[in-house]
Amino acid sequence: MLQNNLKDVRDLLTEIKYPGTSKDIVALDMVQQIKIEGDKVSFRLVFQKANDPFVAALRKKCDALIKEKTAYKEVGIETVFVQEMERPFSLEKVKHIVAVSSGKGGVGKSTVAANLAVALAQQGYKVGLVDADIFGPSIPKMFGCEDARPYMSEIDGKEYIVPVEKYGVKLLSIGFFVDPGSATVWRGPMASNALKQMVEQGFWDELDFMLIDLPPGTSDIHLTLVQTVALSGAIVVSTPQQVALADAVKGIQMFESPGIAVPVLGLVENMAWFTPAELPENKYYLFGKEGCKQLAEEKGLRLLGQIPVVQRICEGGDAGEPVALNPDSVTGNAFMQLAEQVAGAVNENTTQARRVRIQKH
Repeated sequence: MLQNNLKDVRDLLTEIKYPGTSKDIVALDMVQQIKIEGDKVSFRLVFQKANDPFVAALRKKCDALIKEKTAYKEVGIETVFVQEMERPFSLEKVKHIVAVSSGKGGVGKSTVAANLAVALAQQGYKVGLVDADIFGPSIPKMFGCEDARPYMSEIDGKEYIVPVEKYGVKLLSIGFFVDPGSATVWRGPMASNALKQMVEQGFWDELDFMLIDLPPGTSDIHLTLVQTVALSGAIVVSTPQQVALADAVKGIQMFESPGIAVPVLGLVENMAWFTPAELPENKYYLFGKEGCKQLAEEKGLRLLGQIPVVQRICEGGDAGEPVALNPDSVTGNAFMQLAEQVAGAVNENTTQARRVRIQKH
């Protein structure tokens, strides 16, 4: 029989896996606010969506396991759904939160995130960008504000981080808080906590879109994100190469898995073709042709945009001037079209979700 303490209860509940995954409910941050009062233990069991098919089964497993292996006679389980949880004050005025992800590194995910943010801002939206790529923050360089230092401000009696603002986009990145000349080596929980702090303690005020530039692949940071905020959706960035597309599929599966259940708004095909500046009408398919388009069709997803390779993208990123600042250029125009597609996909998804809620009620 286990001792009656919070750690033992938490450790015990790691025996329960979320159905269909290899992750336990503690690792998924579904177990929160454990309390012990005499011979009663109570806690909050957090699910992403109210229609989660495993709510009853997981509640029953938790109750039975605790009564079997501890001395507690009563178990109180409060079932909570992310959509119904109160948003942190910092996010109360944020309309849509969109994750920008990739199955692997090197596909230009951060370049897409940065330019998408600028393109949305140029179209009149209020935009924020969180650089959640904790291990390789690149947003400060792409926006030419590596020396910027966000400051703390007291708002309604609480301390908040005031984001840096550039090109009409509010920015927070771990790159603002660490020495750019040294490697950032953190354990998973430390990185996840840094992300939560930037999202929840940033003073974002009113935003139409908050974009979150995730690390490549799948990790604890992705799980932390979906447990911290209710995402409006996710964008998956890939190149047309088969090896990149294979990893993109894993990213899609992660977001669509029952434990995460975040709608994938669509795919972005980066480095779709090479266009020389002197021959703007020519297209050279260096990494394969329309691989993302084919994958989108197979998965029943939108192809949100195809971004060509031009030298100006690299130069703009290095100089801190995103190419989307020039919407008349070939690539700038591609990002403006991407912004329109993303805004449309988010609004369509939000409308569909609202209809579902109305029908259920």
